[in-house]
Amino acid sequence: MVTTAQTTKKEGNVANKVKEIWKSGKAVVNAWLAIPSGFSAEMIAQCGFDSVTVDMQHGVQDYLSMVQCFQAMDKHPVTPMVRVPWNEPGIIGKVLDGGAYGVICPMVNTPQEARNLVSYSKYPPQGVRSNGPIRAGMYGTAGSYQKTANADTILLPMMETKTAVENMEAILDVEGIDGVYIGPSDLGFSYGLEPKLDRSEPEILAIYEKIIKECGKRGLNPGIHCSGAEGAARAINMGFKLVTLSNEVGLMTTYAKMQVNATRKDSGGKA
Repeated sequence: MVTTAQTTKKEGNVANKVKEIWKSGKAVVNAWLAIPSGFSAEMIAQCGFDSVTVDMQHGVQDYLSMVQCFQAMDKHPVTPMVRVPWNEPGIIGKVLDGGAYGVICPMVNTPQEARNLVSYSKYPPQGVRSNGPIRAGMYGTAGSYQKTANADTILLPMMETKTAVENMEAILDVEGIDGVYIGPSDLGFSYGLEPKLDRSEPEILAIYEKIIKECGKRGLNPGIHCSGAEGAARAINMGFKLVTLSNEVGLMTTYAKMQVNATRKDSGGKA
């Protein structure tokens, strides 16, 4: 049986679910994959997330495992995205060719670095991306992918340093980005604070408020990495438009620890 999603791909009109959600005014709930496993990706893709991001920077993922994750989640209505290891044209073009519909790029600190990201990600005349969508081309008929890829692809430079915050408005003014993605651990670290996800320091919250405000002025979508549902809900209520719930490693280990601890507690000291 051919699913609606598969039919849409063959007709060459793939809708980017993330962009559809943003247009509706709602926030995107994003998953994060550190484990190089198609099976893990397949299970996570069935859990109700809007998008699933393969982490090639700090996750234990490589290019082949990224492709396997994309293949495993293909039949589910999630937008496949990647956090690339660095702002470099080779890997950015390659993950897009492999089927990524969104690119999250770490350590973008200046407007020029943001312009570089756009250039590496877009086909001419907007950028310098080389043509060869080995898997992404399956998302349309012959030659149709290239006609819509520039508009369909999501680009989120990561704002995660003091330097990036100082250049905030200039970075947000770069044409071609869809928003920014906050890395709370590195952001706090750069201000001399403990690296952690859900932050409560007044100086960091003030930065968040300014990012949300400046993104709103430009019609951009701010995203942020959270430790779980509580932090994610708080971020959405602040105005963030994409929230990531930890990663599958964190979700798995948190639940496993909870179950082990409950077993020991409720077994009357027998375990």
